[in-house]
Order: sequence, then structure tokens, then C-alpha cells
Amino acid sequence: MFERFTRDARDVVKRALARAEADGAQSVDAEHVLLALLEREGSRASFVLAALGLAERREPVRRALAEARRRAGLTRADADALAGLGIDVSEIVARVEEAHGVGAMSGDRRDRPGRRPGFGRSARNVLEKSLRLALARHDRRIGDEHLLLALTVLPGVPAEVLADHGVTYASVTRVLYGEGEAKAG
Repeated sequence: MFERFTRDARDVVKRALARAEADGAQSVDAEHVLLALLEREGSRASFVLAALGLAERREPVRRALAEARRRAGLTRADADALAGLGIDVSEIVARVEEAHGVGAMSGDRRDRPGRRPGFGRSARNVLEKSLRLALARHDRRIGDEHLLLALTVLPGVPAEVLADHGVTYASVTRVLYGEGEAKAG
């Protein structure tokens, strides 16, 4: 599948793997793909993120992703649904971290050094969805913009965080493909 990826998209995947390793994560997840996209410059996805104002707001995105990771990857919608059942996720996180240390629910694997993380389900879903999105647009190659589009449509923390910052499928496609707006070149 990676032979269909542009150099920019392959670089995002490599950076996501490096980010997961640096974080001590058990697997490369969609959040790592988003963090890798935020680090990019000079690509179609970086143009889109800059056009939508996210380039200046990278740190709040990183903090929101870190907070969700601390909650074991639960979205706010998940936490709200649990709250409706009388389950306080913040209280559970606090108790677990009190007993086991900060970040205990994040899937950290620092106790198993030397093991490379594999691609988790959420990252594999992003890669598969990016392929489907590229094919739907009749694009021959999968670019980092397709990875960004996939992150906006797949349910989970990355889509929630992106939407909180005005980056949605509609806004990304508007910047990428026109409708009277600036196009990514």
C-alpha cells in the first residue's frame, strides 16, 4: 500500500512511528498521525492547516491530544455518555494516576524498552480511509492531504480535536479543491 503514498505521506507515517516510539506508546495511533501532520511544512496538508489557522494553534491541539491520551483515548462525547451513567472519568483517571502514576491509562510501554510499536487499529483505519478517499477523487497517489481528510471523517479524538479548531472534512475539501477559495498547490 505504501508504494501509492507520496513522499509527504510516507514522511507523515514515518514521523508518526517516531512520535509513538518517543512517547513510549504501545502502538502508532491516529493521534500520532495527526501530530506528525502538525510537524509538516511545505506540503498540501500543511497548506490546508495553515489556511484554516491551525498552524498557529499547534500547541492547544497537542495539549488536547495529550489530555485525551491520559483518559485512555476517550473522546469528550464518550466521557459525557459515561457521566450520564454516573461515571466520572476525571475521578477515575485521578484515582488510577494516584495509585499507578501520571499517564497510567495512556497505554505507555516504557517498561518494555527496545520494542517498536506496531500500527494500532485507529492508525490502520486512517491509512485505509486515506486510500479510499484518494480513489474516490480519482487521485493516483495518496498524499498527506488524504491522511488529513481521513482524520476528519473517522470518529475519535483526532476528529473531535480538529473540529474544535475548525478543521472539518468540509473546510479541508473547500481549501483543497476550491469552491471559490484558495486551492492547495
